[in-house]
Amino acid sequence: MKTVGLMGGSFNPAHGGHRAISLLATRTLHLDACYWLVSPGNPLKSKKDMAPLSARMASAKQMSRRSRIKVTAIERDLGTIYTIDTLRKMVARYPKIRFIWIMGADNLLQFHHWRQWRAIARLMPIAVIARPGYDANAVAGPAMAWFRRFVRRPSQHHHWTRWSTPALVFLRFRPDPRSATAIRRADPHWYQRFSGTGARDGVTHKIVL
Repeated sequence: MKTVGLMGGSFNPAHGGHRAISLLATRTLHLDACYWLVSPGNPLKSKKDMAPLSARMASAKQMSRRSRIKVTAIERDLGTIYTIDTLRKMVARYPKIRFIWIMGADNLLQFHHWRQWRAIARLMPIAVIARPGYDANAVAGPAMAWFRRFVRRPSQHHHWTRWSTPALVFLRFRPDPRSATAIRRADPHWYQRFSGTGARDGVTHKIVL
């Protein structure tokens, strides 16, 4: 079966940190592809500074060039807002793909706020990427108290397709301080560079305008 990593986010904008994390996961987990799920709207984030979906897609397409990363706005087609609904529909739509959810330690820190987060963990394995400044708090957080008995040894990461769920593995990554927040602070009008451009969805193959 084809193996695919799923990484969700606003990608507001996409940056080199997103790319580096995805390439690490693709290489370490022996993935055929990594899908960037560019969210139409994150319920845990303010919409005030959110660029249009077309601009975020275009920035992600630019950042993912010459890699096994596929950029998609499939959540818009699926009509989903919450991760659990997206993942359930992805699993149903692509029965011949084995998925693993990829997220940073910053997301693990707030994972217990996500809708049906335990159901997400039971649906597919999870790979957590180290993030500077978040690791210690994430390990001590409420979600990790539940996850602790399901953590797999890093040396076993290449066996993830055989794991029963819940299953969580930590992937060590050199500290990368890049963040979309810092980019927006330095260039609040970054999205204007992508104004009027469409991006072809890497999964549905539709043009996102």
